[in-house]
Amino acid sequence: MSSTKQHTVIDSPYGALTLVADDGVLCGLYMTDQRHRPAEETFGARAETAFAAAEEELEAYFAGESEEFTLQLSLHGTPFQRSVWEQLRKIPYGETRTYGELADALGSPTASRAVGLANGRNPIGIIVPCHRVVGANGSLTGYGGGLDRKQRLLDFESGTALF
Repeated sequence: MSSTKQHTVIDSPYGALTLVADDGVLCGLYMTDQRHRPAEETFGARAETAFAAAEEELEAYFAGESEEFTLQLSLHGTPFQRSVWEQLRKIPYGETRTYGELADALGSPTASRAVGLANGRNPIGIIVPCHRVVGANGSLTGYGGGLDRKQRLLDFESGTALF
C-alpha cells in the first residue's frame, strides 16, 4: 500500500511553514531550520490546493480568532510518541504544562525525559502544541523551532506578544 505525499509552504508570523499531507491528511508542519525536520525530498510534490482547511485554521489562529484546531491529523510515530502528542493536544490554549505533568498524565511519573524526547519529535508543530511544554521550574527548555519562536508563541497565546 503506497501513500501519496504532497506539501506546500505558507507564510506565518513565525516564518515559512511547510505543510505536508499523506493521502490528503496533514502529517507534518515544519518550521524553517527546525530540528528533526525531514529531508525535503520526503515531502512529496508541491500542491497548493490540498491544504485549504489547514491554511484557514492556521490563519484564524495567527489572527487570534481561533484557539483550537479541528483538522484531521495523521501522526506517525511510536505508540509512546503518539500518546505524548495526544496529551499535548489537551493542553489548553494559553497554558503550559511541564514534562513531569505530562508524564504523570500518561501514568508514567518517571518518564519526563522520555516525554521530552517524544515532544521534540512532534511532526506537527503549533497544531500539536509542543511549545506549551516547559521545564519543571517554568523555564523554557528545548524547542525544535528554536527557543525564540517558542517564547513568541507563548507570548502570543498569553496576549503579551509584541508584533
